[in-house]
Amino acid sequence: MVLTLSTPLSLYFIPAVWLTAFLPVTFKTILIHQVKGLNNVAPRTSTAAVTADKNIPPEVAARIMRMEGAHLNGNENFPIWIAAVLAGNIAGLDNRTMNVTSLIYIAGRILYNYIYFNQVTEVQSSLRSAVYFGALCCPMYLLFQAAAKMKAEGRLA
Repeated sequence: MVLTLSTPLSLYFIPAVWLTAFLPVTFKTILIHQVKGLNNVAPRTSTAAVTADKNIPPEVAARIMRMEGAHLNGNENFPIWIAAVLAGNIAGLDNRTMNVTSLIYIAGRILYNYIYFNQVTEVQSSLRSAVYFGALCCPMYLLFQAAAKMKAEGRLA
């Protein structure tokens, strides 16, 4: 099977977006393991242990906190993405629209994570926020397109 932008792939982008939320915590765990060691009995305490440890360079502790922040942000945004993809499929939006919007969203989430991990200035944090809101337009676009199509077809009151 040849994959094109017209191939029905949008449901596969749900786990792909989930991965953009999961990878930051994976990178965080690896970094914690390298600098302090991971408490696998209570892994959610590891970030606090690193930030409280005066032997850990502050810039490393700050990076770990930003990785956790990127992970939490990804988790917070995941439900709207699932809703958008499902609404688009239920409404019957064309595959090209679904796929292109999905790819843009994934690229935005990856860029967001990269900036979040590495930001150290106000300007960089503003860029991160701009990328966040730009990417957030993707699920909103799908939701509004789905609603408009369903309304036009009389399937939405």
